[in-house]
Amino acid sequence: MTDPTDASDDNWLLDEDDESGGASTAALDQRLWRVLIVDDDVDVHAVTRLALRNVAFKGRELELFSAYSGAEGYRILRDTPDIALVLLDVVMETDDAGLILARRIREELNNQIVRVVLRTGQPGQAPEQRVIIEYDINDYKAKTELTTQKLFTTVISALRAYESLMMLERSRIGLGKILAGATNLYQIHSLREFASGVLNQVSAILDVGADGVLCVMSAVTGGPTVVAATGSYTSLADSEALPPDHPLMPAIAKAFRERQSQFEHPVNVLYIHTQEERQLCISVTPPWPLAPIQRDLLEVFCQRIAAAFDNLYMFGQLRKAQEATVVALADLAEFRDHGTGGHVRRVQDMSTRIAQRMKQGGVDDPALTPQLLEMIGLASILHDVGKVSTPDQVLLKPAAHTPEERRVMQTHAEIGRSILERAASMVDGVSYLTYGAQIAGAHHEHFDGGGYPEGLNGRAIPLAARIVAVVDVFDALLHRRPYKEPWPYPDVVAYIAERSGSQFDPEVVTALLDIIRTSPPAPLGADDD
Repeated sequence: MTDPTDASDDNWLLDEDDESGGASTAALDQRLWRVLIVDDDVDVHAVTRLALRNVAFKGRELELFSAYSGAEGYRILRDTPDIALVLLDVVMETDDAGLILARRIREELNNQIVRVVLRTGQPGQAPEQRVIIEYDINDYKAKTELTTQKLFTTVISALRAYESLMMLERSRIGLGKILAGATNLYQIHSLREFASGVLNQVSAILDVGADGVLCVMSAVTGGPTVVAATGSYTSLADSEALPPDHPLMPAIAKAFRERQSQFEHPVNVLYIHTQEERQLCISVTPPWPLAPIQRDLLEVFCQRIAAAFDNLYMFGQLRKAQEATVVALADLAEFRDHGTGGHVRRVQDMSTRIAQRMKQGGVDDPALTPQLLEMIGLASILHDVGKVSTPDQVLLKPAAHTPEERRVMQTHAEIGRSILERAASMVDGVSYLTYGAQIAGAHHEHFDGGGYPEGLNGRAIPLAARIVAVVDVFDALLHRRPYKEPWPYPDVVAYIAERSGSQFDPEVVTALLDIIRTSPPAPLGADDD
């Protein structure tokens, strides 16, 4: 262990030059270079702090940490992020305490970026060549050779190397986030969700919780429309247009006008121009200026965003076309069956609510997927599409059906499923038509197997059809039909409850009863069907 009174170490830091060459200028940001001094000699800490008191690199001053043993140094490195440099004594609590710490930094903390400079007052105990070869250190200095100027050179060289390694590491992490982020963005359907995802990915690439705004150039107003906002700008998300007097407006307007990104700290604007001729701007205000590597990463990300935005738009158009097709089919069926009125819309709403309630209630059914939750409402309006084939004298008969008429009426389930299955086969993957075919073909099946057309029972009946089976009967009983008057509400509830487990899936009935208990249907008026 080094003796603080050892005369051989008293002059380890000779002041060759009063000027360090690193006097601090106005700081570009608030970050500091973190340097850890590990030495058991109190005087070494004092002299090192004195020598480095005015040192700055790239406008950033030093933040010095002190440890007086290898064990204490390990704890500080473990618990303190972003330490750039360790000035490490070799002989402390043991003759090789510094060497042990150097190995633990690389192997146990898995920190390959921090720069480690060994300083020793007894170089004979740890020969330089052996130490350089056997230990992952970056420099080896005898204390007797470290003057103020040489220490300054050593520190600045280490910080420059640390910064380069950090840029490489951030580039690697940033590119990984770009790839992962772009993949996630392609899966987002809502434009606002997409925009929020973009802002989150930008913050991740910057490695800060940046405040941000995403704007789209409006074809109507000719100005920026806010689509998403985070941090201190969150309130802008409720504004259709960016206020003309907002502090971000000049930079965003300049980016749109010049069609290029603007990096003028504290406001940075990323300009995105898509192949479909759409213009977007992302404005972020991180707490410090962006490094060139961060700008380059963001520009790469913007290229991916442009492609994702176009794909999202095309996906939205296809989705709307598919929804329009579903509505047209449902309207066609309802056009012939005038007595159903708003039945399909009420079935749509209640089917969605029941599926959501079952999910919230923890119902364990593998068919209760995010796709079903998203699609069941619109798909449910196709439940009676097969009625387009039912003769008017049967479909519109204002009295009870004969056995033969009932058989004709029941064919609508198989016909509807057949029509929708053919349509669904033209679309890859699961679509509204897929669920519509399941619902049309099986919403008259009974949970106990007593329904039609196939006599399915239990979970052999598709979940979407089990849900619509309950909703269809519930709504039909509540409202007027050509062959009946509406039932009293308590009688309808009792009818549904009594048939739980026989005609209807008990879990679906439970969800329906939970919903109507807190939000019963509105009473029928004179104009209700």
